[in-house]
Formats: sequence, C-alpha cells, structure tokens
Amino acid sequence: MNVVTRFAPSPTGMLHIGGARTALFNYLFARHHEGQFLLRIEDTDRARSTDEATAAIIEGMAWLGLDADAPPLLQSTREARHAEVAAEMLARGTAFKCYATQEELQARRDLGEQRRKEARAEGLSDDDRAALLAEANALLAPYRSPWRDGAPAPSPDAPYTVRLRAPDGGEMVVEDGVQGTVRVQASEIDDLIMLRADGTPTYMLAVVVDDHDMGITHVIRGDDHLRNTFRQIPIYEGMGWDVPAFSHVPMIHGPDGAKLSKRHGALSTLAYRDMGYLPEALNAYLLRLGWSHGDQEIFTQDEAIKVFDVSGIGKSPARLDLDKLGTINSHFLRQADDERLFGLLKPLLEASASLDAQQVQRVRAGLPHLKNRGATLPELAASFAFLTVQRPINLNKNARKALSAEGLDRLRGLRDELQRISQWTSDHVSETITSYCTAQDLSMGQIGQPLRAALTGGLPAPDIAPVLEWLGRDEALGRIDDQLVQAGQ
Repeated sequence: MNVVTRFAPSPTGMLHIGGARTALFNYLFARHHEGQFLLRIEDTDRARSTDEATAAIIEGMAWLGLDADAPPLLQSTREARHAEVAAEMLARGTAFKCYATQEELQARRDLGEQRRKEARAEGLSDDDRAALLAEANALLAPYRSPWRDGAPAPSPDAPYTVRLRAPDGGEMVVEDGVQGTVRVQASEIDDLIMLRADGTPTYMLAVVVDDHDMGITHVIRGDDHLRNTFRQIPIYEGMGWDVPAFSHVPMIHGPDGAKLSKRHGALSTLAYRDMGYLPEALNAYLLRLGWSHGDQEIFTQDEAIKVFDVSGIGKSPARLDLDKLGTINSHFLRQADDERLFGLLKPLLEASASLDAQQVQRVRAGLPHLKNRGATLPELAASFAFLTVQRPINLNKNARKALSAEGLDRLRGLRDELQRISQWTSDHVSETITSYCTAQDLSMGQIGQPLRAALTGGLPAPDIAPVLEWLGRDEALGRIDDQLVQAGQ
C-alpha cells in the first residue's frame, strides 16, 4: 500500500502537545507502511500567522525527531493553484458564483435568531410557535444559495464569491479509521465559500487542493475536523479526485475531563523541552494518550513504528497526566547515553558558575549511578549538587547536629585511616570504614552520619562509599579537614 501522510499546523501559535501527538501519529503511520510523511504550514490566515510560530513549529518537530520527507510546504505560496481549481469547478458546474453579500447573510442569521426568540414568548398558540420555529430553522439552516442553479447576476459588475454546489440530497457516509461508520444528511452541508470576493481561497478549498497535489492518501487529524470532512469530500468529488482515507482522533482533555487548557499544562512542545523532558519520553507519552498495543506501556520509536496502526486509537478523549509523563521520562533518563546526558545536564549544573575540571570529573564519575534520581533534567541536575558544591561547604541543620564534638572526634580517627588507602575505590573505602567501626566498636550509623555531613553538608546523596570515590581522595579528605579545622580538631 502506497502511503503518504501529512501534518498541517496553522502558525498562529506554538506547537502544542495535541498537535505534536497528531504529527506523531501521522509520522508513525507513514513509517510503519514505509511511506512518506510531509509537513504543510497552513499560513493563509495572514492576520494571525507569524514567522516566529512557523519557526517554533519546525523547531518542535525537529526536537521530537519527526522529520518530514520533504521541505515544509507553505500554503500561502499556492493561492494561484487554489484559484485555478475553483475556476475548473465553475466550468464543471460543481461550483458557482454567488452574489450574496456579507450584510445580506448576516441579516438572514439575525432574522433567524429573532424568530427563534419570538417563538419562546409566552401566550403563543402552538401553531404560531411552530410557524416561527420553522421559519427560524429555515433561516439558520446550512446555507443554500439562490444562485446555485444558475440564476443571473444582479448586475454585470456585481462582486461574487465562488461556492461549492453541495450535494442536493441523500446521505453521506465516511468510513473513519477511528470513529467507524459516520453518516450525515447532505442537507446538513452548506454551499460553502471556496473563493472569497477578493479572490483569496478559503481553508476548505486550500486543504483539499493541497492534499490532492501532495498525494496524501491518509488524513489523520483531530476529531474537531470530522464535520469538515463531509464538507471537503464534495470538493474531491467535484474535481473527480480520489478521496483519502480519514481517521479522526479524539482530543486530549485535562485530568478533570474538561477540554485541555493552559491551566492543565497545555504548554507548547518546546516548553516541555525547557522543563527537562527528553523528546523520546514525550513521544512515548503522547503515543499512549489514546493509543494502545497489548499491555506494553513504553515504546521506543523503532518499537512504535513496527506496530502502530490507527486501529489502536480509542474513541474516547485521553487525559493529560504529568505524573505519568514524569515516570516515562525517568525511564528514558536511565536509558540515556552518558555522554548525551552529560551534555544536557551541563548547562543546568553551570547555571550559577562554570564547572572546573575536577567538578566535571566528579559528575562524569557519578552520572552512570545517579540517573534514577530525577524525573526531569533539572531534578536530576539537583541530585549532583553534593559533587559540585564549593569548599568550604555550608551545613544544613541536620548536618551541623551530626558534627557534634563526639562525631568530629570519630571523624578525625577515620580520616587518618582513609589517608592510608592505597587505591581510592568504593570497595577499598567501604572496607576501611568497616574495619574502623569494628576496631572502635562503633556502628555504621555512628560514623556514617558525621562522615556524610562533612562530605555533603546535608545535601541528598547515595551510599557514602561511592560518594567518596566520585569526590576523589583530595576533595573528600579536604572536606573532612574543613570541618575538623573549623571545629579546632
């Protein structure tokens, strides 16, 4: 099966996670079928489209690794082609010139609303109420132009729009890849405008023409476009073009079930990058928002490509869960290559001061063992604070308590034993501490607490022996000496 999908965002804002998920589904579907994935920027809304939003969309796609198989297509560059199709449909009789003005159409809607309001008045007979409602419904029904059957223009130079000649009657049916069989009556479809009076194309025409010319075989998009599908299919049919397969994906909701908004965390995709999530984690999380395959919870991109199909997309809206995203991000942080992870952490570690060579060495030594200590990059970076803090380190309340006179005395004795270690490794350090505790009849807690306080100042840290190894002999003994000197030991 030849497959070509597309992602077609409007650059009136940033790439949000709902759009990112749509892009991901299109990308995976194309890759699964060894087809093409294309990107189209629908920038015909000139008043609201910005170059900054276009750049942010492209940057967000690149960060997620959703690489298109051709340069992005700007819809605004194709207006002449859109107008050409409208002219051909006029020649075919599947479109027509409509001379209704915006003022006339607005007056029609206003009168419909007025009749509907009048029908709610008290004291009306049932017949009068029914008559008013019938008139209101006719005025507010999908617009069927009086010029659709070739009525003459009101004047030779009258301005006009080009409208689609909607189906006259019967039922329209779409076999949707997600929603199943969807039916509407043709009477629900209006004679929609394809070219405005100034000659510019509308969204409905431009989308169909571009999808056809790009060879799009499968349209995967949000279910807020489901009704648009029934308005766009007659354009395909009016040109004698093949109609692509449609799949309409339910929207993402907040944890409370309400439509997703900024208060739920509906941020731009790049905001999640700046919050410290990895792109593969966000992809894996978005994939499982409304899609499933067996019992597997976390997929790499390669795994997803092998099994993805629209049949796995559910009909119910998915709910955003940032705790779940954090869990998935933790998984991918643990799986990340050490060199790549260090590169991502380094700017966060240097937020207040540059790292010197010794600090870099300590972080690199501890990195393979500390990957599980954060759900995001900033959280993970914070777990390295005990390795990068400058001497003499400040002690928190608990650390000061641990360094009592008795604790310092025990620490001084251990310091002398540590000084004698020939190989500064975690195993040798651990053996030395154990031997010291045995010789002094001390529990591990009696020496471990003051030692940890001197080395970390009370900052969170893992087992003490690896901490000593990562700090290195000079730094570890220096931190102990700082506390002994300060206490006059």
